[in-house]
Amino acid sequence: MDSSRDFYGLLGFEEVMDLGWVRTLASPANPTAQISLFTEERTAPVVSELSVEVEDVDAVYARVAASGAEIVREPRDEEWGVRRFFVRDPGGRVVNVLSHRA
Repeated sequence: MDSSRDFYGLLGFEEVMDLGWVRTLASPANPTAQISLFTEERTAPVVSELSVEVEDVDAVYARVAASGAEIVREPRDEEWGVRRFFVRDPGGRVVNVLSHRA
């Protein structure tokens, strides 16, 4: 993960969280533009390949679930301050959709 952190640092991202198994890098100019790097997934059944931060995760969940997309993991509040769910995109990738809790 260090080499990935260094690479994305060249693109302007800075480390904002490191839990050991997941690191999040964010743009200083736009903190919701983030990249999360995983070595494993400790609270979900699969490791996501992509993370997308949204304003209202529950509203997005309702739309995604109504569309018939495969929900891989139901919404859940995580101890590090986010609420998230996982969905499989049309290409088969597992997407971590999240909002930071206030």
